[in-house]
Amino acid sequence: MTGTSGIRTVLHPVSDLGRAKAVYEALLGVQPQADSPYYVGFEAEGQHIGLVPGGGPQAMTTPVAYWHVEDLDAKLAELTAAGAVVREAAHEVGGGRRVATVTDPDGNVLGLLQDQ
Repeated sequence: MTGTSGIRTVLHPVSDLGRAKAVYEALLGVQPQADSPYYVGFEAEGQHIGLVPGGGPQAMTTPVAYWHVEDLDAKLAELTAAGAVVREAAHEVGGGRRVATVTDPDGNVLGLLQDQ
């Protein structure tokens, strides 16, 4: 089995990026590290918090916690063998980062993230 280094990234779908950005700036006490019309990301205390307008292309309707893994493909194979269903296939999102999501037997979305 391959391990994880824990949940270090959480993405939140938002309906109004500007209003949400102000709330998360107040909550985290930092300015965004990434700030664009399609994504705002904050780094705070070893956590990455991302704001995704309209849930983005993955159509998120709830926050998704991303488990950081060493080998995304191996972890996907382990999870699907255990009964998880791939929701969003593994793909590159930039900078050598790959992500995927699966659902557990109750439909909960689990995010997986591998940095190269």
